[in-house]
Amino acid sequence: MATLVIASAAAFLVLVNFTAPLATLGEIAGALGAGPAGQTWMLGSISLGLAAALLIAGGFADTFGRRRVFVLGGSGLAVGSVLCAVAPATWLFVLGRIVQGVASAALLVSSLGLLAHAYPAGAERVRATGLWGAMLGGGIAVGPVLAALLTAPAGWRSVYWLIAALGVAVAAGGARLAESRGIPRPTDFAGLVTLGPGIALLVAALTEARTGWGVAVLAWAAPAVALLAAFVVVELRAAEPMIDLRLLRAPAFRAATAGALTSGIAVVSFMTYLPGLLHRLLGLTPLAAAAVVSIWSGVSFLVAAQARRVTPWLGDRRQAALGLGLCAAGELATLGLSAQSSWWHFAPGLAIAGVGTGLCNAALAGLSVRTVPADRAAMGTGANNTARYVGSALGIALVAVVLAAAPGPAGVNYTAAITGTLALLGALMTAMSRERTPAPVGS
Repeated sequence: MATLVIASAAAFLVLVNFTAPLATLGEIAGALGAGPAGQTWMLGSISLGLAAALLIAGGFADTFGRRRVFVLGGSGLAVGSVLCAVAPATWLFVLGRIVQGVASAALLVSSLGLLAHAYPAGAERVRATGLWGAMLGGGIAVGPVLAALLTAPAGWRSVYWLIAALGVAVAAGGARLAESRGIPRPTDFAGLVTLGPGIALLVAALTEARTGWGVAVLAWAAPAVALLAAFVVVELRAAEPMIDLRLLRAPAFRAATAGALTSGIAVVSFMTYLPGLLHRLLGLTPLAAAAVVSIWSGVSFLVAAQARRVTPWLGDRRQAALGLGLCAAGELATLGLSAQSSWWHFAPGLAIAGVGTGLCNAALAGLSVRTVPADRAAMGTGANNTARYVGSALGIALVAVVLAAAPGPAGVNYTAAITGTLALLGALMTAMSRERTPAPVGS
């Protein structure tokens, strides 16, 4: 029980921290003098840190111990939060968020790895991973509201001092758990130095595209493509890769990866920008904007907590596909925003998308563990979450490009149409993957 409580608390804190700036971005940007590009980096930098570190963190957790990596993750989250709290300029705030992302990666993969060790396959694992997934939705619901509540009386920096203290508390709790690990494996440094910078450069290219698709975008995109291509080559040739790309031959692993990637690109990115859009276009206060978006995140939390009742009937693959389909329906239901609209315009779609997100989060948590060998549970969760946060980083930059090209309600409608369509495509890809999971190549 202690493992479940502490692992779930870590997942909750990671998402509280992830979503904390959504409702208060204007205050942070004003205090630090950040322009549009700087604000995009403020929103996307934590996804960048997560995406760059999740796979290597999974390998470290399997090799050196999941409890050890968990404690380091909690401590690193505290350090990154202090950097954000004392930041005098945009660059240091962004650096702090990247550090938070790396630390969050360590917490996510090690916490789910600890759960996989503590709960054997079966109903208990379904219940445990379902509750862990519910904490993701709970953190998303609480983060913006908590930040808005604290910012009004104590300023936005107080949010990061609180997160730093909570990071220390999570690390202390994790230190009391039993250690577990997989088979020791060498660190894939070649994969690390190609994946992380490749993702960073690709996000930079999309961020630069806010001002047009010129030579500057190509200057970022060309080395990004080269590094990511090198990553694929390195992983296919490595004796002990951080992720065995041959696992993509397994339909269930492809389903888990496609579902997570789509969730990041099409759902996380849209919801990341929505509080700021409600504040700017509809004149809502930061707290009111966060409360509206909590329709989505609150419903997600409630559904994920009960999704274990649906999983045995649907199966986690079909449940993930249904969840993405509902996310698509919810986002498309927000189309038609105009200057005369009120926040009620978003309520039905956010509720529908919340049901979908809750089903999807709970299913992907279990699917990511089931589709890899037992001794590589942390690698499986790392791969799944990497796909989610690569998608998030790219999706945030893509939404920024759309909103820059079409400001106002039209841009929001374009964004909803694009992300809703992408979510629908992801649902179809996930649904069409067969449930049977063949043995990994080379086993």
